[in-house]
Amino acid sequence: MKLNFNLIRKFREFYFILVCLMILVFQSDMTNIKALPMDNYQSEMVIEELRLKVPADLKGTWLNAERKIWEPWLSSQDGFLGRQLFWDKEKEEALILVNWKSKKLWKSIPMSAVNKVQQKFEDNVKTALNIGENPFVLIYEGELDKQG
Repeated sequence: MKLNFNLIRKFREFYFILVCLMILVFQSDMTNIKALPMDNYQSEMVIEELRLKVPADLKGTWLNAERKIWEPWLSSQDGFLGRQLFWDKEKEEALILVNWKSKKLWKSIPMSAVNKVQQKFEDNVKTALNIGENPFVLIYEGELDKQG
């Protein structure tokens, strides 16, 4: 009987420790849970985030092509609210933040239309630099959802 009681007590202690560990693990991972994509917020404002490799000596060419090709096209798109261009001197990287009225409007733009404008952008850059390949490599693309 005493052996049975000790076994039950050990099982309860083990269960208690297991529950505490689970709570601790899930508590420490709360930031990741909050950062998950929120696809149910299709009508909320969203920011498209793009990062490109832009060498210092080509920064002017990049800005020119962005303003000449992407700005007019984006301005004609339903749901487009504006965009910001940033350049990191140390990393030689560009950050482009494009504000959209909603994810639904942004994602309703056909990928074929985006690819067509991208090709126009690349052709402009290659002609301006007299080279055969686009020097501005896409490093990252993602989205930021407005919080609160």
